[in-house]
This record gives sequence, structure tokens and C-alpha cells, in this order.
Amino acid sequence: MDLLNTLVEKGLRRELPTREEALAVLATSDDELLDVVAAAGRVRRKWFGRRVKLNYLVNLKSGLCPEDCSYCSQRLGSETGILKYTWLKPEQAAEAAAAGVAGGAKRVCLVASGRGPTDRDVDRVSKTIEAIKEQNADVEVCACLGLLSDGQAERLRDAGVYAYSNNLNTSEATYADITTTHTYADRVDTVRKTQEAGMSACSGLISGMGETDEDLVDVVFSLRELNVDSVPVNFLIPFEGTPLAKEWNLTPQRALRILAMVRFVHPDVEVRLAGGREIHLRSLQPLALHLANSIFLGDYLTSEGQEGKADLAMIADAGFEVEDMGTTTLPAHRSEAAGCGGGSCGPCGDGDGQPAAQAGPDEARTDLVAVRRRGAGTDLPPNA
Repeated sequence: MDLLNTLVEKGLRRELPTREEALAVLATSDDELLDVVAAAGRVRRKWFGRRVKLNYLVNLKSGLCPEDCSYCSQRLGSETGILKYTWLKPEQAAEAAAAGVAGGAKRVCLVASGRGPTDRDVDRVSKTIEAIKEQNADVEVCACLGLLSDGQAERLRDAGVYAYSNNLNTSEATYADITTTHTYADRVDTVRKTQEAGMSACSGLISGMGETDEDLVDVVFSLRELNVDSVPVNFLIPFEGTPLAKEWNLTPQRALRILAMVRFVHPDVEVRLAGGREIHLRSLQPLALHLANSIFLGDYLTSEGQEGKADLAMIADAGFEVEDMGTTTLPAHRSEAAGCGGGSCGPCGDGDGQPAAQAGPDEARTDLVAVRRRGAGTDLPPNA
């Protein structure tokens, strides 16, 4: 297939595909799917071998968000029944982080709902990082606290934050359709503040919200233009009680084509398999490891993920290996800016974007969306 040969050659040279080529990947048929995965897999192996980086989410503050992001279970007025709590104490967050590290995670992503942190919140996070580092000095810390004000990125960097995560989520043209309390430009501004402060920029997307192929290509190309180090790919979780509860648009094949397109556009960047993978990829999750070089281990912010031990078994069974603490994730030519991994985050800890199979719009399959009831903020151990 000439298209795939061209895309592989461009990926091996770190050359940007054309928009038409990216759209063509999304338009391939199910009969061509394994060829698409194999081609994108060649690019993934060139820059990341068979390593899989594990990341672990710690939800520092759950719910109570003033933003109206349509996809988010923590949004203003949410009726999803999620756990709601204010800031975890540093020792609680450190305990949760330690569970992830024990499961193999080399990065801990600290997420808090809300529009953005106050200066007092930055102080809280700084103390939390200190507590985490006392137990696990080598772990990478990524923060996802929403929109940053001037000077906050530098303070977080000085506190030990390695990467900062703020997703663009969807195209600029359709952003106002999913959120009205802040703008696409606000998110771009925070990504740039992150980079200017010398932190690694992590920013990704949520698919399955009813967007077009053109919207997907737009946001993925925008992320390439921003030169982010990490691209989390979320698949909408249509929580009951949110405006997008009936958006069940994805199939496993569609999810794989989206991941392949992202890999071709971002050949040498950490592509993270993020929220919703269990719901939408289901039994095809191992194939996604040929496209993404990074995953979240265990639970997400407000929904339960696959058991951590099942993640580790999947990686081993598929012939991949867990990336260790001493390995630099990104290729040498990008290593000075190193890669991020805050997945599913944004002004309200976007996090759990994920749809599910092909249920009809009037039959929301809530049996597939388990609200998170364990880990930080509960008396039950985290799923790591």
C-alpha cells in the first residue's frame, strides 16, 4: 500500500505527513487495519523499541470544579456520583504514588480539578512532591492542575515537577462546543508557559465526542506544531450525568486507526494510551501497544481501569517490556526536553475521556463505566 510505505518512510525520517495522508489513515477499511498497525508499529519501534512506559494517576482533588467541560465527570453540576473531596494531604498522596511505583510506574501524574491553581495550591503541591520524593527519589512527577498564571510554571519546576499536562482535547474550531468557561487559546497558553519554564509539555486529545476526522487531524497537527513531548490519546467515557453521556461512537478498529494516525504525525514523541482504552479497545488492547509506547497503570481519575497486574501481563504477553527508571523515554535528539505523560488532564482534570463500543444512543452502557470507588480518597487500596 503506497500510502503506508510513504508514511513509514516519513516517520523514520521524523518528517510530517500531509493532512491528506493523515485523513487517509482514518479512512482505511477494517480489512486494511492490520497493515496500518504494522506500518505504524515500524515507526514506533524505530524510536522506542519494545519499551512501554508506565504512568500512574493520583487524584489530588476530586470533583468540585467550576468548569463546564461536557466530557468531564467532575464538571460543574455533574450528577455522576463520583467521589468528591478537597486536597489530599501530602502523606496521603505519597502513599497513593508509592502504590503506582510499586506496580512499575516511573512517572506519577498529580491531578487536581479546577480551572487552575492558586498560589496556595502551588504550595500544597510542592509539599506533596517533597513527600513523594522522600519515598521515591527517582520517580518523574507530572502535574496537571489546570490553567497556569504567570510565574506558576517556574514555581512548579523549582518544586520538582518534571512535566506539566494540559490537553487541547479537540480542534480549535469545535472547542467552544464542548467547553464555554475557558478557551482553546487558554490551553495553548498553558502549554507554552510549561515549555518556557523548561518543563516537558504533555498535551493530548479526547476522541469519540462526535468530532469529525478533520477535527482529529486538526488537533493532532496543532500538537505537532506546539512540539509537545507527550501526547495522551483518550477515548471518551460517556458518564451518565454529563452532556456527552449518549456519545458511544467508537469501535476498537476506529480507536486503533486514531492511534496509528497520531503515531505517524508524532513519530518520535511519547504517545500514551490513556483513558477509555479498556472500554473501546477491549480485546484489541495488545495491538495498541504496537502504536503507543506509554500507558496509564490501573485506575483513572474518576473511573476504574484495568487491574494493574492485568496491564503488566498484557505487556509481557504481547512481547513488550516495561521501561525502567533509568531509561530515558524519548530518543536522544529530544531527550533534553524529555517527554511527559500527564494523561487526561486539563482545567478540570479532563482525564477520563472515553466512549465505548457500538451501543445505540438511547442505550448508554453504564455497565461498562465503573465509577472509581477505590484508591486515593477512600479506604480501599488503589488498583495498581
